[in-house]
Amino acid sequence: MSFLLFFAGEVPQFLTEIVALIVAGALIAYISFRLRLVPIVGFLIAGILIGPNALGLIRDQEIVDATAEIGVILLLFTIGIEFSLEKLARIQKLIFGGGSLQVGLSTLAVMGLLALFGVDWRVALFTGFLVALSSTAIVLKVLGDAGETNSETGQASLGLLIFQDLAIVVMVMVVPMLGGEGGGALGIVWALTKAFLIIAAVLLVARRIMPKVLEMVATTCSPELFLLTVIAICFGTAYLTSLAGVSLSLGAFLAGLLVSESRFSQHALGETLPLQILFSATFFVSVGMLLDLRFLVTNMPLVAAAIAVVLVVKILTTAASIKALGYKTATAAAAALTLAQIGEFSFVLERTGRTAGLTPLGWGAAGSQTFIAATVVLMIATPFLMKIGERLSKKIAKKSIAADLPKDEEVAEQVGSHTFDLEDHVIIAGYGQAARFLARVLKSSNIPFIIMTLSPEGANEAESDDLPVVRGDYSKQFLLELVGVAKSKMLVVGDDGVSMAHRTTSVARQLNPTMRIVVRTRYIADAGHLTEAGADVVIAEELESIVQVFGEVLRDYQIPAQQIDDYEELARKNGYAALLKAEPADAETVFACKADEDCFDTRTIVVRESTPLAGKTIADLRVLENDGLLLQSLNRAGKYLESPAQDLAIEPGDELVLSGSTESFIRHAELFRHKPEKIAKAAAAARNVQASTGEIATNNDYKFVDTGKAVEFVSENQTPNAAAVCAHLDQARRVYPSADGCEDCLRIGDSWVHLRICLTCGHTGCCDTSKNKHATAHFHEFGHPLIKSLEKNEDWAWCYIDETYL
Repeated sequence: MSFLLFFAGEVPQFLTEIVALIVAGALIAYISFRLRLVPIVGFLIAGILIGPNALGLIRDQEIVDATAEIGVILLLFTIGIEFSLEKLARIQKLIFGGGSLQVGLSTLAVMGLLALFGVDWRVALFTGFLVALSSTAIVLKVLGDAGETNSETGQASLGLLIFQDLAIVVMVMVVPMLGGEGGGALGIVWALTKAFLIIAAVLLVARRIMPKVLEMVATTCSPELFLLTVIAICFGTAYLTSLAGVSLSLGAFLAGLLVSESRFSQHALGETLPLQILFSATFFVSVGMLLDLRFLVTNMPLVAAAIAVVLVVKILTTAASIKALGYKTATAAAAALTLAQIGEFSFVLERTGRTAGLTPLGWGAAGSQTFIAATVVLMIATPFLMKIGERLSKKIAKKSIAADLPKDEEVAEQVGSHTFDLEDHVIIAGYGQAARFLARVLKSSNIPFIIMTLSPEGANEAESDDLPVVRGDYSKQFLLELVGVAKSKMLVVGDDGVSMAHRTTSVARQLNPTMRIVVRTRYIADAGHLTEAGADVVIAEELESIVQVFGEVLRDYQIPAQQIDDYEELARKNGYAALLKAEPADAETVFACKADEDCFDTRTIVVRESTPLAGKTIADLRVLENDGLLLQSLNRAGKYLESPAQDLAIEPGDELVLSGSTESFIRHAELFRHKPEKIAKAAAAARNVQASTGEIATNNDYKFVDTGKAVEFVSENQTPNAAAVCAHLDQARRVYPSADGCEDCLRIGDSWVHLRICLTCGHTGCCDTSKNKHATAHFHEFGHPLIKSLEKNEDWAWCYIDETYL
């Protein structure tokens, strides 16, 4: 009927309201962007203005509620995709330990306060339930936009939010009982049993069935079918969980986990993200529509008091719960302010209570309006509270570090009491798992090194093993100079904190522009920033990073390549058992090697855009030979030139292998030092930073294999004449996939069938069966000739130039 009215010239009422909602949301979101406010705040304000209690542009609350429900489902679904079952298992202590503490303490605190004013315990318990819940949608949206979901604060917040969503199942059953209705304790037990059974079923499907389903759909190369399948998984799972009495939000999150176990998870995220943005915006607008501005203005002191009580209760109980699990005060403070609001599902619970004759504080309509006003205001304030929490966390962390650090005079005295007369040595910044193993290798190989650490426990352990160690903040110029950074050959930063690694790299690079800097970080996304700061090699990912760190160190000390490869193979055997096995302090490690005297005189230096050397020729560099600084070779884009032409211009990104005395490198340091006002952008993309060149086999019997997340070319035997098969094998390197799917398809939000990886730079693109053919397009644009299949059970490679399989 509405369709006919539309063509008859009459606009259906529902369309008027939807247009008002979308236009107002977009307009106010734009204004918020200009004012540098979080978009969520703009959506909430838009809802307040266009709602029935202000301008009255929207009156059909049912339509808005329906679209808002879809928004919550899609938002939690995308968050679930970005997670994984493995990550969820890692925070189970937070979910059940911290979550139960937070909900229990919050509820009891509210009950205790209301009991002082003579409020009935049933009403007090109901109000405590309302206050205990936080906004899953808002918190995870803000954390996701800031890229903080995987941070310690983000993980702590997520753990508590998941438990709150589970607790809603019980609360919805208990509230009618408080009002004299409901099915009693047996009803609660049965609801919980159904919930756990359906969650177990979802997890089983995630492991066994879902990857195969998405693989089958993706091979059709139909973006429409793929999107419909993903949406069906999302809403179907949410619907099934709701049948068991579990909240829709938790069901949608579980649906996301289903998809996250498939290698098409990033593809699914790209397809659903536009829908999620649209509908979740509707959700936040709908929350704003609930606020009655007239009530807020006329009852400002009452609403302000309610907000103050909620803030105090939520901050104290959340901080106490997280602190009880052993987390640092800084993390507890940040998470407490992050979860200081009241959640969207409190509205659902409030409606349930109203049906059973219960209202917040027992004040009837006034109690409901006070609750709504306080909740909406706190939701609007959430992004600002999170920023306050972040700043407070940093201040607490700084004070904590400062309290553990010795004064500069004490450090100088400590260093002075040791005879650290070192040159051509390795500085190990941080003393974690990677640093401990590296120190063992260096000690056994007779390579000089010194450890710098902020950890008193780590320093004590190093001293007990008779290792040279300095306590203090190794990002400080004062400390780096004390340990001889100007004479150092290499700096290894093994700290997982990106900001600390960035500061250390930046300062050290200025003090010694010729040293090799290797940085270990947890996430690939940090590689670009660390490269800009001055790192030569950025290595990511857990145990594999340890292997690459000591490989880089030994390679720079001219240990034979075959020997390094043997050590790396030994380290990877049996699940890195050799790395994890504890050895007595006086035992000689199985990885011990012997460094030649000449190896201390060579350094591998990356030429950067902002250095005086960039743009000069090999002839200009030859002048330095008179001062004992000799060019051994030049590496450009994986090609080694041992005798480059005299007129060859030195370009940014070139790796120069120079030999000379420590004093020679110090005298000519200015030639390699970048100028602060000319700092260039990242020297290379993150995937190229992680590519680690190795020796390329030249024989007929060869294959391409995956080594963990890396892909490299390896030889089978020593038969020569590989050029007869392909003349471009010298361009194959050990590379890492640039994305979890087709890099270009993910960027434009399109689909693919099979994946191929470029063996020169790691670009991951779609095959020629896919409609976009991004792997081939990459070859035409950059000229990189070799690709390898990333599909399971496929071990072939292809040369575009020679048009042959390898």
